[in-house]
Amino acid sequence: MAEIRPFRGIRYSQEIVRDLASVICPPYDVVGEEQRSGYEARSVYNAIRLECPAPMVATEAGQHSRDRYRRAASTFRQWLREGILGIEPRAAFYLHDHYFTHLGKRRRRRGLIACVRLQPWYDGIYPHEETLCKAKSERLELMRACRANFSPLLALYQDVEGKIAGILSQTSRDRPVIELSESSERDVVWVITEGTLAAQISELMAGQSVYIADGHHRYETALTYEMERAASSLAEEEASQVQGFNYVMMTLVDFSDPGVLVFPVHRLVYGVEASLLAGLENRLKDVFVLEYVPLTGSLGDSVTSGMPDDVVAGILGLRPGCLVVMRSRQDVSLEDLMPQSRSQVYRDFNVSVVDDLVLGGMLGLARDSDSVVYSGDMCEVCERIKDGRQPLAFLFGAPQLKMLKAIAEARDRVPRKSTYFWPKLPTGLVMNSLEALER
Repeated sequence: MAEIRPFRGIRYSQEIVRDLASVICPPYDVVGEEQRSGYEARSVYNAIRLECPAPMVATEAGQHSRDRYRRAASTFRQWLREGILGIEPRAAFYLHDHYFTHLGKRRRRRGLIACVRLQPWYDGIYPHEETLCKAKSERLELMRACRANFSPLLALYQDVEGKIAGILSQTSRDRPVIELSESSERDVVWVITEGTLAAQISELMAGQSVYIADGHHRYETALTYEMERAASSLAEEEASQVQGFNYVMMTLVDFSDPGVLVFPVHRLVYGVEASLLAGLENRLKDVFVLEYVPLTGSLGDSVTSGMPDDVVAGILGLRPGCLVVMRSRQDVSLEDLMPQSRSQVYRDFNVSVVDDLVLGGMLGLARDSDSVVYSGDMCEVCERIKDGRQPLAFLFGAPQLKMLKAIAEARDRVPRKSTYFWPKLPTGLVMNSLEALER
């Protein structure tokens, strides 16, 4: 089972940084160059300078990549020296309420920010999605330089009896230490240092399994970093201290929380040989039932209304003026066509079916192919097809949380970029040092 404990978080000094909304940012994986510049312009103290530092002009091959992480580390140390960032005087848990609007309805996602002991996969910590090596190497460079977590992973747990929820509800009656609004979102944070409450949380969390929702790359990076530090000469000196690098910061949310939303990630395909695309429709008919839904009015509305929950996927660009809906054929066992080494849950998952049988089997695309672009934004997908930037798109319905839990417990993983948990947790509310602080 997972080991979950309080920690001495690092937070912005509100005496110096009066507008906290100006210094938070999204995590690195949703920040492009234009967005990064925008966050940098908001404040000289914006967390984007730590989480996703801009590359400098290269003076020699590869030098700019290393410089950006050293620059982030220098900035982090400077902000600590100058009091821009302060370290919590006592170890604490942090209650985080994240308010947002979805489909016209106001929602709240309640999470507990804590440090979780790093363990090998399936030793109390469960993944559900495959990862990409490139993203992990980039995060590792930043972790080596800064020795800190700037953004928490999002993870799920089961509060079956509601005891943890009761403690968090009690905490939320107190005065928060952070309140900020950014666009249509609002964040409220409380510090939990009171001995009895913190001890109760630790005790109740001790028997929990933790399921990574968003942050697989960062967790695997933290495991690699832990092994590096443990193997270094510093490990012996730090043996008598709490070792920060043995933990990673997470925001833990109950599976049943109404604010847990998971969206699909669609696939846009380009650069495929014309002959393969020309024969794709007939090859699909050998395996699936294809239905043709005319696109009328708004493209986005037509796609949404034409995609019921029980379909394998929808395709844009295959037949002009139509959304092509893929359904299972009664006379074809998709399960038998899927890799037999994979779990039943994997073989039944629609994204796995498309990635393995269509993108891989019919179009010959590898999992890490540059010919596949991923997007969780249906409107963006429709625009890219409409203006011809990509000739083909595969669209999916939202995955179910119970399926993700099942795939994790089967010790299997769905293809990378299968799930998109929204909204993203903000970076900069609370940070975590990986050095040997008293905890």
